Amino acid sequence: MEGRTYSSPVFEFDPTRPKWQQIAEVVRQRIASGEYPVRGLISEVKLEQEFGVARETVRKATAALREEGLIVTTRGMGSFVAER
Repeated sequence: MEGRTYSSPVFEFDPTRPKWQQIAEVVRQRIASGEYPVRGLISEVKLEQEFGVARETVRKATAALREEGLIVTTRGMGSFVAER
């Protein structure tokens, strides 16, 4: 896409598993470790850039995390780590 640049991803995906599942796993680990604090914003754009994937891939990952109750999404504000 014109005007959009991606940094070279440092994450090596397992080709036998969907990328969105692997991204969800990484975010899940970051939440568990406290790297992403409760009520902390999880930026889809930053994840998209970090992993070098399309926005839809990141949205599938965040949808899975939302179903698990790990994040909450507020329209117009973004996705945040849910309180446990």
